[in-house]
Amino acid sequence: MTDQEAAAELAQLAAELARHDRAYHELDAPLITDAEYDALRRRNAELEAQFPHLARSDSPSVRVGSAPSGAFGKIPHRVPMLSLANAFSPEDFAEFCARVRRFLGLAADAPLAMVGEPKIDGLSISLTYENGMFLRGATRGDGAEGEDVTENLRTLASLPKTLRGEAPALIEIRGEVFMTKADFLALNAAQAEAGQRLFANPRNAAAGSLRQLDATITAGRPLSLFAYAMGEASEPVSATHWDYLQRLTAWGFTVNPLSERLPDPTQAEEFYTRIGQVRATLPYDIDGVVFKLDDLGLQRRLGFVGREPRWATAWKFPAEQATTILRDIKIQVGRTGALTPVAVLEPVNVGGVLVTRATLHNEDEIARRDVRIGDTVVLQRAGDVIPQIVSVVLEQRPEGTAPYAPLTHCPACGSLAVRPPGEVVRRCTGGLICPAQTVERLIHFCARRAFDIEGMGEKTVVEFHADGLIAGPADIFRLKTHEAEIAKREGWGELSARNLIRAIEQRRTVPLARFIFALGIRRIGETNGKLLARHYGNFENWRAQMLEATTVGSEARSALGSIIGIGETIAEELVDFFIEPRNRAVIDELASLLTIEDAQTVAAADSALAGKILVFTGTLQTMTRPEAKARAEAMGARVTDSVSKKTDLVIVGAEAGSKAKRAAELGVRVISEAEWSDLSRVQ
Repeated sequence: MTDQEAAAELAQLAAELARHDRAYHELDAPLITDAEYDALRRRNAELEAQFPHLARSDSPSVRVGSAPSGAFGKIPHRVPMLSLANAFSPEDFAEFCARVRRFLGLAADAPLAMVGEPKIDGLSISLTYENGMFLRGATRGDGAEGEDVTENLRTLASLPKTLRGEAPALIEIRGEVFMTKADFLALNAAQAEAGQRLFANPRNAAAGSLRQLDATITAGRPLSLFAYAMGEASEPVSATHWDYLQRLTAWGFTVNPLSERLPDPTQAEEFYTRIGQVRATLPYDIDGVVFKLDDLGLQRRLGFVGREPRWATAWKFPAEQATTILRDIKIQVGRTGALTPVAVLEPVNVGGVLVTRATLHNEDEIARRDVRIGDTVVLQRAGDVIPQIVSVVLEQRPEGTAPYAPLTHCPACGSLAVRPPGEVVRRCTGGLICPAQTVERLIHFCARRAFDIEGMGEKTVVEFHADGLIAGPADIFRLKTHEAEIAKREGWGELSARNLIRAIEQRRTVPLARFIFALGIRRIGETNGKLLARHYGNFENWRAQMLEATTVGSEARSALGSIIGIGETIAEELVDFFIEPRNRAVIDELASLLTIEDAQTVAAADSALAGKILVFTGTLQTMTRPEAKARAEAMGARVTDSVSKKTDLVIVGAEAGSKAKRAAELGVRVISEAEWSDLSRVQ
């Protein structure tokens, strides 16, 4: 990997992890599982270790949580509230211990007393007491300052308002606010009965309940608190962490009763295993075990690195599993016509989430696992909404079950469902006449990464389509004429309707890349949308070139397939889309209602390569092909894979082949790699 490639991936990871931090910490609505989040963080750490000079100022390794919400007052943390490094195996934990010993200059087998504590999956909180009286409380926020939730915290029965016995004049106590599994299920049942949104899991429920602007709502929610750490203190409290936990209990706090002092790290794995074995029986969610060095003096010597203390680590559990009965197999039809089998399950609690459905991926996966209706299956939570089936408990299979038979027709429109050669997915051939595809395309069109229309979520799209308010994307931009009608709908009102129309009107101007992505063309994701927008520049040129590309053997067709990152398969999908007259009608109708912005040029206007089409051929000696491509694009050039009459420049490396010959035949300018290096340096 080159420096340029590493820098690009680090930038992408920083942006993606910042988005997930905001969703988790600010919105209480995580987009991915903890395991997926941890994998992104590990990848970021690996790259920073390999390319330390590329570490970013906004790196996830130095960022904690997310910025406090503007809806709350802010409270600075005098001692930063940092997060923990993660371990996922005995080897990871052993390396943590080795790092501690190396830092402290201890022998490789020197004993290290530790405290093991179950890692509660809740909301981290800071509680400040002055002269024994509860003064204020804050969330972790971004680690430097958090949200002032003092009044909400006062409603917690498990929070001592006055410390019992002697305590420092000023002390900051840290802990976790959480909701038990039973309380979570009861709350969701009440939410459902009241027609309000359900929480995904106990952690989201606890965070959402504590971060209410109205403290009376928090007071009505069943929240609990475990205390486990110390921030600022006006005087020493204890010499060890274990003794500090005893002081917390004496002051009136609840400390997790499963916490233990371990004289040596060799006992950590046994403790981790033991906690894992009772995990499912605990009344609250945990996602691992935290191990802390017991000696507070050694903790102070070790200090912190980036966003993490050197003296603690969180040994995380693998994804939680559960068993249940598969009652049925239903088919969901996606926006590209893909038929996805979904298991309908006997409800089961997996990690605090009541699961009723699980993805079965495709018919080959069903056949490979021999999943049948009536089977007892093992689930693994791979996401907050739809977990996956890991295996079948064959010894519990009832008599008379039959292997799954794939559908031959779409359940939504009755059109033939076919499985293209070489693919694992069966697809509906109904296209735009299929109502399921229409609705899914509309949901995709309005989604955050496409047109990002606030208020046009899945539920709204489904309801508006069913009631005839929208049939296609263009109808969304005509909803203003239905504002009064929308206001009268159940659950709406004048303000909600007005906000929706305002959100729609704000999206009448859209970048070309988002427009292309929003159309829902198969295999055209965000990246390919940007590639196409950058290559064709503006909507009019893109549409004209796509239409020309529908002609077999045309230069436009060849040029489309030669765009680096597009290729023949994706080009075929674009051509197929434009061949369909109804698709072209949808595009033209939208274009008449919108302002589609030209693609942004990334080069200076005076660059000699701005707007030029380049081709690299042969083996480059001084840089990799991706680096050369990136350098060309940084100067506003477009890079393709094949030479045509529209090519402006061909850069020839060692052992160049037919492309150099083709360039000579067409009279296209050809330069060497050395000349290219000089040219790109000048630019």
